[in-house]
Amino acid sequence: MTLPQATSPAAVSETETLPDDLIAPAAEIFDLSAVRSALFSGLPKSSAETDIRKHTVATLRDARDAGRAAVAEAFALEPFGARRTTRSYTWITDCIVRLTFEIATEVLHRRPNPTEAERLSVLSVGGYGRGEMAPYSDVDLLFLTPYKITAWAESVIESMLYILWDLRLKVGHSSRTVRDCLRLGGEDFTIRTAMLESRFLIGDRGLSDDLEKTLWNDLFNATAREFVEAKLSERDARHDKQGQRYMVEPNVKEGKGGLRDLQSLFWIIKYVHHTDDVSQLVTAGVFRPEEYETFVQAERFLWAVRCHLHLAAGRANEQLSFDMQVEVAARMGYNDRGGRRAVEWFMQDYFRHATAVGDLTRILLTSLEADHTKGAPLIQRLFNRPPQVKPGYRVVNNRLALDDDEAFLSDKLNLLRLFEEGLRTGLLIHPDAMRLVKANLHLIDNGFRQDEEARRLFLDLMLKHGNPERALHRMNELGVLAAVIPEFAPIVAMMQFNMYHHYTVDEHTIQCIWNLSEIELGHLTEELPVASTILKEGINRRVIYVALLLHDIGKGRDEDHSILGARIARSVAPRLGLNKSECATVEWLVRYHLLMSDMAQKRDIADPRTVRDFAKAVQTRERLDLLCVLTVCDIRGVGPGVWNNWKAALIRALYRQTRRALEGGMEALNRENRGTEARKALREALSDWEKEALVAEIRRHYPPYWQGLHVTAHVVFAKLLRDLQEDEIKIDIHPDEDRDATRVCFALQDHPGIFSRLAGALALSGANIVDARTFTTKDGYATAAFWIQDAEGSPYEDTRIPRLRETIRKTLKGEVVTREAIRPKDKLKKREKAFRVPTHITFDNDGSEIFTIIEVDTRDRPGLLYDLTRTLANLNIYIASAVIATYGEQVVDAFYVKDMFGLKLHSKVKRDLIEKKLRAAIAEGSERARD
Repeated sequence: MTLPQATSPAAVSETETLPDDLIAPAAEIFDLSAVRSALFSGLPKSSAETDIRKHTVATLRDARDAGRAAVAEAFALEPFGARRTTRSYTWITDCIVRLTFEIATEVLHRRPNPTEAERLSVLSVGGYGRGEMAPYSDVDLLFLTPYKITAWAESVIESMLYILWDLRLKVGHSSRTVRDCLRLGGEDFTIRTAMLESRFLIGDRGLSDDLEKTLWNDLFNATAREFVEAKLSERDARHDKQGQRYMVEPNVKEGKGGLRDLQSLFWIIKYVHHTDDVSQLVTAGVFRPEEYETFVQAERFLWAVRCHLHLAAGRANEQLSFDMQVEVAARMGYNDRGGRRAVEWFMQDYFRHATAVGDLTRILLTSLEADHTKGAPLIQRLFNRPPQVKPGYRVVNNRLALDDDEAFLSDKLNLLRLFEEGLRTGLLIHPDAMRLVKANLHLIDNGFRQDEEARRLFLDLMLKHGNPERALHRMNELGVLAAVIPEFAPIVAMMQFNMYHHYTVDEHTIQCIWNLSEIELGHLTEELPVASTILKEGINRRVIYVALLLHDIGKGRDEDHSILGARIARSVAPRLGLNKSECATVEWLVRYHLLMSDMAQKRDIADPRTVRDFAKAVQTRERLDLLCVLTVCDIRGVGPGVWNNWKAALIRALYRQTRRALEGGMEALNRENRGTEARKALREALSDWEKEALVAEIRRHYPPYWQGLHVTAHVVFAKLLRDLQEDEIKIDIHPDEDRDATRVCFALQDHPGIFSRLAGALALSGANIVDARTFTTKDGYATAAFWIQDAEGSPYEDTRIPRLRETIRKTLKGEVVTREAIRPKDKLKKREKAFRVPTHITFDNDGSEIFTIIEVDTRDRPGLLYDLTRTLANLNIYIASAVIATYGEQVVDAFYVKDMFGLKLHSKVKRDLIEKKLRAAIAEGSERARD
């Protein structure tokens, strides 16, 4: 791990001593002697600096490009050879900087007898100084002079920079004296960190040696504690900005568990322990041998990822966006297997290494606290008196520590009691105790898992203390959770390669449980009134917590994860101490944990058959309550912003209607009863209308109209239809705050394909349709209600509604040709092109009493709904309503339809034709969106 000091170009030239730790032979990457010879022998006869620079840039560019190609080729053959690859890019840069210096000092600004003040030393600093460069890393240089910079040194530096800039290198540079470095390093930790890793490249070595000696004697040695505190503060701020470790598009350099965290360890180790060699920390007792190996593997992996990321992007790109994840996984040799894509295996490895970096950081900080290089946590300074702990424990730096390791391990159930004591006292667990647990996971065997006390302890961690996510997070990171439930191991750090899920599967599971505890604690009563009431009235907490813990445990295999998960739950639930009845309920919940979400988001819950079918599947009020709470926690645990008022309204309505059906009988869902209530509500709302006008309004609508809309929409349509002329289009646009959407109501003369025209008009305006219903009146008019959101998933602001209205009006009037105008908008973003979503089309003649439900599950894109509805219109299919459920890049559009005679689609020949045409429209649109 020790970084060799660079030798001067003269020494390289004389002895031909070349670095031997590169991905390919140094001379094949950049033959310094040969390039120097070509550079100087080919100098133009003209002494003009522009001509010399032009020749220098051309020569160095050719050598650099050839060197980069050689490194990339060798790296492709050895895709995990990261350390030697970063050294190789450093070697190329070193050679370029040295030769540039030689041209500047020996040709452009030759000074045969420089004065004492005209000495100049060029040093690499920061990551370049450490010798770690990705393909497009910045080149950070320090130009060191003994005194105030002279005109000669200024000219040399300026000429060097022009050449480096002409080579398109991103150069960070500073010109300072040793005294400047000392002063600025004392004031600015970023400058101090960069100089900590300074490395002599060329020029006056004495100046470089003087700088290193001065910095260590006058700055570094006396300020270890303040440096450590500053680096940790920087790290915390960086994590807050970048997001947590399990975010699915991580920043390899700056994200939690990324390279910057590893580099922070390097800086602290060098500053405190005066070494570049991390292996020395094993001898010093800071790291165990296996922990050092973890460090080596994490560094190797993360640097390999960063280098491949740069090469794939052709620039300095640090964000592992979805499209880059696919590319980097392929470059690193990952393959599809076991029902999962190569990119998912790759990202699982990435998150595991990121977790390991966090573990290593914790271990190092503990050793620093022990020797007082790092201060105790702030909380300790605020509360001097630590809480009382049980025998066998003690409080060290306000963390829960162990009295005696051997005594602790003598009873293996202490591996769970430690977490219980942490929750009971509110103390964080001391890293030494965590290391001991991690090193002794083998104690959690079958006997341990069958132990009654172990079962009680594990369930209590979720049920007893009110903050189960704290224990679960730490247990998961240390491997305890996967040891207690081996079936949990495959989903640890498992990424789901889609735009819907924000977290890995294990982190999503813990987020779900955190949401459940928050509802139980009464923190979400206003936001989640139904779920809060269910929990307040009482449900089986053992069942709901275990069901949430296991609901996604079947992810990542070829089989449907709900079916596989239920089978796994059948064996895990008894092992956790649940009785036979509880186990059966947990198994049912895991098997059907998506049922309520699917029914609410993919079906028309205004259709009585939807509620009736759901009620038949649920069967009991107990299951309904449990499934409702699980569904809410599951959706909220997907990620920030996924749960909204729209989903809340759907879940709430389905729950209340189903509960009414289970308690009052299925006849409560009768269509006619609902129609009678709706007409009565309209009479009350329009009590100021003349009786004849009100009777005419009620008589003009068919029965489905009264069951499909709320009375507020009935009132809007009544006013739009009143005095509506044959060629007139009336539009009402109004925020629907209860649903986080904007409701757009249309009233116009009916004609074939009306749904498609309206959908196209809204798509052109940039609106995302989340729900839609159309109805035909007996006197030849169409009423349509669409609920839309903007690109951010929010209702339209009042200031944007006039423009929205004008775009819709122009489209419906034929001033804009929808099919042509929508093409430029119907494009996928680059980062979204990597997703594969197979198309599934199903026909359901049983899910509704009077309609066939066509469900299209496919890849989402801006013009998709318009393409689908236009295709159906061309086939003379009448669309009564559309329910749109979006899951990131995947969309499920459910259309409630009839044929031109008002009948369901009973003919298989007709259904096959419809499916063929829909698939063709999807394929054509997908091709267009990718161009």
